[in-house]
Parts: sequence; C-alpha cells; structure tokens
Amino acid sequence: MLLGNRRAIAAASRASRWLGFAGRQPVSTAELPLEVVKYNSWRISSQQSYSSIRSNTYDQVLATSALQSFKQTLNSPPATCTLDEIARDVSTWTNREITVHGYIGSRRDASKKLTFAELHNTSLSTLIQLVSTPTEGADGSTSPHQILRSIEEHTPVAVSGTVKSRKVASSRQGTGQEIIAAVELKVENVVPLNKFPQDIIMTKETQFPPEQRHLQLRNSPEIRHALTFRSKAARLVRSELCDGHGFVEIETPLLFKSTPEGAREFLVPTRTPGQAYALPQSPQQYKQILMASGVPRYMQIAKCFRDEDLRADRQPEFTQVDLEMGFATGEDVRQTVEALLRRLWGTLLGVTDLPTPFPRMTYEQAMSTYGSDKPDLRLGSKIQRVDYMLPVDLVQKISDLTLPAVDVMKISFNGDPNETRKFVSSFMDSPESQPFMQNPDGQPGIFIFDSRKPLQGLMPFGFEAAEQLEDSLELQDGDLVVLQAREAVPFSGGSTTLGNLRLSLHKAAVAAKLLPPPTGFEFTWITDFPLFSPSSDSEPGQGGSAGISATHHPFTSPKTAEDVDLLLTDPLEVKADHYDIVVNGVELGGGSRRIHDSAVQELIMREVLKMSDARMQDFAHLLEVLRSGCPPHAGIALGFDRLIAVMLGKESVRDVIAFPKSGGGEDKLVESPSQMTESQLETYHLRLRS
Repeated sequence: MLLGNRRAIAAASRASRWLGFAGRQPVSTAELPLEVVKYNSWRISSQQSYSSIRSNTYDQVLATSALQSFKQTLNSPPATCTLDEIARDVSTWTNREITVHGYIGSRRDASKKLTFAELHNTSLSTLIQLVSTPTEGADGSTSPHQILRSIEEHTPVAVSGTVKSRKVASSRQGTGQEIIAAVELKVENVVPLNKFPQDIIMTKETQFPPEQRHLQLRNSPEIRHALTFRSKAARLVRSELCDGHGFVEIETPLLFKSTPEGAREFLVPTRTPGQAYALPQSPQQYKQILMASGVPRYMQIAKCFRDEDLRADRQPEFTQVDLEMGFATGEDVRQTVEALLRRLWGTLLGVTDLPTPFPRMTYEQAMSTYGSDKPDLRLGSKIQRVDYMLPVDLVQKISDLTLPAVDVMKISFNGDPNETRKFVSSFMDSPESQPFMQNPDGQPGIFIFDSRKPLQGLMPFGFEAAEQLEDSLELQDGDLVVLQAREAVPFSGGSTTLGNLRLSLHKAAVAAKLLPPPTGFEFTWITDFPLFSPSSDSEPGQGGSAGISATHHPFTSPKTAEDVDLLLTDPLEVKADHYDIVVNGVELGGGSRRIHDSAVQELIMREVLKMSDARMQDFAHLLEVLRSGCPPHAGIALGFDRLIAVMLGKESVRDVIAFPKSGGGEDKLVESPSQMTESQLETYHLRLRS
C-alpha cells in the first residue's frame, strides 16, 4: 500500500502539470497520461464500469493535484523586499538577489531560450520586467524557465532572482503604473501561488458586473486609487481632530433602539419575543450622552444605516465623520470643520487657496438666489424675483396660479442666438425636460436675447420690463432667459422648480459643449433653516400629531431668544441653529447646536411636535441624561463617502466604496439580503404574512 500511495502521488504530480491547477474534465481516459490510467486501473476492480473508472480517475487526479499545488504555496519563499522599495532606490538593489511577490502580467516568448514577462507588485501599482533563460542541467518541465512560460497572466507568484541593470528602458506610457525601467529581474525561481482561470477574460476594456465586484476592483486602477485615497483621508481626519483639536475617538454601539428621528430604520430582531434592536441612523443620541459624561470633544468615523430610497449619493449603510463639542456653539464647530477641510484639500489635492472663513448664506438666500439649499456656486445664473415688473398677460401665459411669485434667471452662452435656439429645442425634446413641462405651477417661459429681433427677443415683456430685465441681468446676444412661476409662499424643502431647471440646463449645455465643465471647489455654509417643516402621515418624521416635524432632528436648538418665544405660538417661523456645509452643489454634512436642557427638550417633543406618551418613552433615557446638568454643546456629521467622491470628482459614492449596494439595496457579490429560513424565523419568533 505504501508503494501504491507513492506511485499514486507521483502519477498525480505528473498529471497535475498536464491538467493545470483548475483542471478540466477529460472526455475519455485516452486524454489522461498513460501512467495515471494504468495506476487507477490497478486500483479499481474489473467489475467497475468504464464511466466509474473515468470518474474516479479524474476526481483523484484533480484532488491530488490541487492538494499538491496548495502544499507548494505553504512553503513559498517570503518576500525580501517590494517593488516600491526597488523603485525608490534602484542603485541599492542592483546586482542583489531578492524575492518579490506580485502578479504575472503580459509575457513575450522571444525564443525557446528567452522569455520576458511583467511582474506587477501586490497593489498593482508598480511593475518590473522579468527575464528568464533555461538553467543548465535543470529538468525541462520543472525548470523556473518552463514554469514561467506556463503561468497564466494575472496569476499571483513569488519570484526569486537577481536585479540587473537594464540596457533598453521601457517605452510603455499611459498605464497608470510606475514602471521600474532602469533594472530588470533575472529569474532564478518562480512559485505560482494560485492559478488564474482561463475562462475569465480580463483586459483593460473588460467591464465586470456587480456580481464580480472583486474583479472590478482588481481590474480598475481608478477604484483602487479611490480606496487608497479614502484611507489616507481617514488618517488625516483622525490626525487633525484628535491631535490638532483635542478630540477623543470613541466607538458608539451599532445595536441601538428604535427612536423616531426622521428616517426609516433597519431593525434587528432578537430571540426575546417582540423585541428588536435598530441600527443607528447616526450616533446622535450617544454623542449627546457623551457630552453629559465629561467627554468635552468626541469624534468617530461611524457607520450609519437608513432605510430610504437610494440615489447616486446615498447608500443604505454609509460612513460619516461624526463629532460633538461640549461648552461650544455652532461657530466653534464651523471653525473646526473649516480647519479639517483645509487640511484634507491642502494635503491630498494641493488646494491651498480655500477662503478663510468660508462664505455663509441663509437658507432663505440660497433658495431665493439659487433655488436650492445646496447651491453650486460655480454655475453663476443667479435667480431674481421679477413678478412685480411683468405684464399681467405674460404671467397668465406661464401659470394658472393666482398672484404667483415669478422668478427669472439667465444662462450666458456668449454666442450665436441660433445656436442657443438649437440647444433649447434639443433640450425641450429630451426626457430631462418632462418634469418641468408637466409642472402644475406652470411650464417655464424661455426666451433668447437676440439684438436682431424686436425688443431683442423680449417682446412679451413689454418695453419697460424688457429694458429693466436687460439692465438687471446684463444680457448679451445668445443668452438664455428663463421665467418660472411658483406659489408665493415661504420656501420649504430642498429646491425649487427653477433651481432644478438651472442644474439641468447647465448639465445639458456642458454635454452640448456650449459651456465648459465647471471646475474648482466653491464652499459655503447654509444657515438659519426652519426648525420645523409641515409633514404628512406618510412621512417618517417623529411620529407626532401636530402636522409638523423637525426639519433635521428633534434635538436641534432654536437659534435666538426670539425664536424660543415663537415655539408655542408660531413654530413654523422658528429658525434653527442648524448649519450645512456645501461644496459644488453637494451637501457634505450638517450639524447644529443641540438642546441641552431637559425641560425644553420635553416641551418641544410633547407640546410642539405632539408626540404621544409612548413616543416620549423612547427618549426617556436622553431626557434623564440632559437633566443631569448637561453643558451646552454642538456638533456636525460629514458624509465621508460624499466627501471622498467630491474630492475625486466622482458622480456616485459607489465609486469610492469597496462593496457598495445596488440601486435596489443589494450586494450582488454575496447576494444579500438573503431569504430568511423557517428555522431563522422561528428562532426570532417571526412569521411572514401570507
């Protein structure tokens, strides 16, 4: 039996070189090496069928081959250096024997006795050329030269050899990798650490689906760069806040309780009947508790969870830079955040000219001037209200509203009016225009300034209004003038119809090459949001019965003493001590000064929001904490995924997350979420509705 085992192993080892690591099922035993067939025939009784012989032979060879290959990787030589170390100091490593790890790249067999190949480092960022020739006296099939010639591209390997000066430098350009051109590695040994399968085609042009996210990452230098950039940013955040501003990083629990803060929650059932945890929408309550616990400055790069509709800038689980400051105001927080953003932009992007301090504007100013509470200041095209100057018949043509507010903006093309007309016609025929054409407040009125036309193309405005508009907007030939009516009521929500149209027209104009893409970074703080907003029963809100909900969360403080006086008489007029930081039309984060007084917090929840006793009980722990002499405090949360996407110019946060969820909230690689089994449902005392 011992002799038989040795024969089997030897035969399998020789067969493994024929089959390869992954192998393929042979059609007949004629395809197998003769010694393997003979050995297996010796083992198997003559009564077994031919198909059984074939199956057993293949299975044993494949299993033995895989085990033999795996055993080799356990004894593979450790790396003595990295390609990055060689690239940093080529002269030090020249003529030295080394072992490096990495992936085999493209290979060129110049002749039977000369092979060139690329070796990419473990992070696929640096490559060196390998040179291989046969070794005198070596077994041809097992020599390093033949092993290298048989290895598939993308295979992980350990390569030993001598670093030699290179006579001809590489001329490869545009690879996105650092090429060590001054030296090459003369191969003396190669150990494959796995095998890249032949059925996977991976080239620069290959587009892998989400189900193969690991191959997306491996094949995309851009995504790998984004993840490396993200790691550097996280280190800088901790350094700036903890080392520079005295913050303490504290991890808060992920298994929390369900509390009505404003968004839908993910629930985690327990084995106790009827009880469940909730994954936190943010560490908001825990960080306020820390302020009452003698921790003056808290920070955390925190995971948060919200069960809400997904967009390009939203994920069901996301990361935020969370911080809170005791004995502080919103101004203290804003100064800290500005210092952090300057550090990030300066260190990682080399942008050192950010303003000090950042510009500020109120919510009212942002909505009236840009039609958005997160305006992209790079676009220009400020909005003005002009209904006071317009003829009644023009207002009636663009809206059926009674006494509407009418806003105007211009987009400056500085060109031929005919080109602007073509652009407008194309845009109005596109799907992007449909929400604006179907607006119940009225379609937009679109005009093109043309000095060749009567009243420069503004005849519907009349002489007086046309003259006023030309002066106030500083109109030139080819400029696009857009009117939009809306209800003459206080602003609410995040944008107006004209604000959305402003963005859509600019995006379309850039695509049509009528405008250059916006560049640079324009930061601004948005302040003085309404503390409360109207709400409906279908919205998550805070579960109160007052018909209003906290615009952000119910822990935000009124801004002034006058706002406190309005709490019980006119809550929709109360301004919040809330602030958002916005860059290039993206809200990076939002924060506020918190209510630190238990009695005031309870009054807002019970008397203003009209929360039920059951809802109030959800916050009993927080009220008790505030009652213990909690100091004034303020904080903010920055969306870390969005921040990285903005810094790198990415359209979607999915491009800066290693394993993002799809638009349907799925991880298609691991197939989550998964169907619960009957036994799992039973464990958690759950059942599905029929």
